[in-house]
Amino acid sequence: MSRSQRLFDLLQALRRHRRPVSGRVLAEETGVSLRTLYRDIASLQAQGADIEGEPGLGYVLKPGFLLPPLMFTPEEIEALVLGARWVAQRGDSHLQGAARNALARISAVLPPELRTELETSPLLVGPGDAFPVGGIDLSILRGAIRAERKVSLTYHTGGGEASARVVWPFALSFFDHARVVIAWCELRNGFRHFRTDRIETADVLESRYPKRRQALLRAWRDAEGVPTSDV
Repeated sequence: MSRSQRLFDLLQALRRHRRPVSGRVLAEETGVSLRTLYRDIASLQAQGADIEGEPGLGYVLKPGFLLPPLMFTPEEIEALVLGARWVAQRGDSHLQGAARNALARISAVLPPELRTELETSPLLVGPGDAFPVGGIDLSILRGAIRAERKVSLTYHTGGGEASARVVWPFALSFFDHARVVIAWCELRNGFRHFRTDRIETADVLESRYPKRRQALLRAWRDAEGVPTSDV
């Protein structure tokens, strides 16, 4: 194992432990000797990692540290490329551009061998069905979700019935054939799902909804029986 990979693995091991962890446990998790473990911790500290502790007491990594040349393993790069390529093909126009820009920024800070991995990744996204024509600019909904603002919608059902709603949008879901905003509907006093291609108008209101979007998302998961995401 290269020294750079060893340091990366040590960082990952430290991030997994929120409480101080002994050097012996870290050495076992990373597959190195205790002497090498102490030397690697000293190397990370010299490079700016805020690792507190000492032999016999345990170590803990304070959040916020990234080691730029070692940010991603080859598998993580493949996951990022595949996800960004999917967004660049299946997201709305703003997200498509953001996905391409994100890959370019990641590529710029990677060392040459990892940059080659990113630029020549063999993982491709196949063509999908076109999304229904119509709907609003999704950046409006994403902005409302980030700001936790209420939105006044004009919406029509599949049968053509129109209605006006005030909703609390807290998530946006991308399916193969549709995009759906998940929200609390004041009219129905419950969670509702709105296909974005059926939203005729969406006006972001000044008022914020009374709950945090994370709390709404948890309540919606519980109500719908949706498992918690790992990411």
